[in-house]
Amino acid sequence: MKTAERPQNLATAVREALVVAMEADADVCVLGTDVGEFGGVFRVTSGLLERFGKERVIDMPLDPAGVVGTAIGMALYGLRPVAELTFADHAYGAFEQLTSELARVRYRSNGQLACPVVVRMAAGAGGGGGIHHSAHPEAHFVHTPGLVVVCPSTPADAKGLMLSALRGEDPVVFLEPQALYRRSGGDAPEGDAGVPLGVAREVRAGSDLTIVTWGAMVRVCEDAAAKAAADGVECCVIDPRTLWPLDLDAIAASVAETGRCLIVHEAPRSGGLGAEITALVQERCFLHLEAPVTRVTGFDTPVPAALEDAYVPSVARVLAAIDGIMSF
Repeated sequence: MKTAERPQNLATAVREALVVAMEADADVCVLGTDVGEFGGVFRVTSGLLERFGKERVIDMPLDPAGVVGTAIGMALYGLRPVAELTFADHAYGAFEQLTSELARVRYRSNGQLACPVVVRMAAGAGGGGGIHHSAHPEAHFVHTPGLVVVCPSTPADAKGLMLSALRGEDPVVFLEPQALYRRSGGDAPEGDAGVPLGVAREVRAGSDLTIVTWGAMVRVCEDAAAKAAADGVECCVIDPRTLWPLDLDAIAASVAETGRCLIVHEAPRSGGLGAEITALVQERCFLHLEAPVTRVTGFDTPVPAALEDAYVPSVARVLAAIDGIMSF
């Protein structure tokens, strides 16, 4: 593996971030099911075992609670583990460790202990995995005090956010959009190029409507915004990148300018992060709003393997919402 590789997709970007971090800090290690010899289900960790050895790239049984529990113990003894759960659905099997243990270490110890674990998982539809391999459960983790929640949408952000996550003192849930693992997304900077946590990215400028979206939905919203622009509607697209803590200042500043807000995510609608952002925008921007805050989301069902394209928000659904907001 070449350290000067310029990644073109999410998988290679995350891998390069791990290489950079592991070369710089001997305390950074990787553990999870099939992360070693097999190189991970999505090949994100391929080559790491040969490069860093089995004491730092550790194959674990298919036991999500055991993977996260082991990572917690390693972090409390001074290491910086990256725990791979493969699919976000597997996080449910580790929920006790994630929410009751990992997230609460600093609070329980009155700030005397930190637990800098990064928990990686493939999130969302895109691989035909259906009901057990397509979850996008960011709302669960945002609702858990003590966790930082990250979801990149480009190779550059995937690499930079991972590097920042590995150098902080907080536990981080790192959601990697499954649909973007092998999709071309532009270059990531070579070497050590961190992206700060908690800072949103303006993907596209626009003065008529603000679209807040993340993960695989960023590209969908970019395409929709380009089509809307052909009809004279200029949309500002904002990618929070860090879902919690949320860069509400950036979102509110845009909504104050446009007076309109659309939130797009592929997780189910009810109780989703879109509802929280809707409330925050309403609290901060009520006097600026010229139309109700609107959501385009997944549905309140499991992801159907044969109907993934119908489940996740499409350009057509986003455009219909834009039309509705603009005609309000």
